[in-house]
Amino acid sequence: MKDGRSPGTAWCLTGAGHFLKGSVELALRLGNVTFFLSRAGEEVTTMYGLMDIILKSGVRVVYDRTASSPSCGEMALGRFDRLVIAPATANTVAKCVNGIADTLPANLFAQAGKALVPSFFLPTDLESGVVSADPSGREFPVRSRKVDLENAERLSSFPLVRVAATLEQLEKWLTTSS
Repeated sequence: MKDGRSPGTAWCLTGAGHFLKGSVELALRLGNVTFFLSRAGEEVTTMYGLMDIILKSGVRVVYDRTASSPSCGEMALGRFDRLVIAPATANTVAKCVNGIADTLPANLFAQAGKALVPSFFLPTDLESGVVSADPSGREFPVRSRKVDLENAERLSSFPLVRVAATLEQLEKWLTTSS
């Protein structure tokens, strides 16, 4: 990088609650991370009581406050050596698969692809019947639709993209790709 710092990880939080706590913890453990929060990501991170943890960690946080997402240009500038979208909602996965870059997460993915930056996803919809918990801790089943499962499968076929099935798999990939 031109400013002397090594590239880091752009970690995007979407509006998903499933895998959220573990994703935030993993990102902070790995270090050298910048959080990009979509509007829904900011809302859900606050609902799950994780915003204070992120802010107290001292990491850089980029909020989705503009229509054109100028912060996504940081991919082209070499400021990040990988993009992580975890957890990724079915909506984000669908937009990424179909080339729709009208949200912060989908725009980051588009720019990462153009800059040849590897992308790692942890979709919330990879199998039906998974149990998740709401912000109060009450558990409920996640019932994935066929189209959501198909989109996650399609995403895994994209160049420079890896789609993890678990937090453990994501962590393994991120710690071995450094």
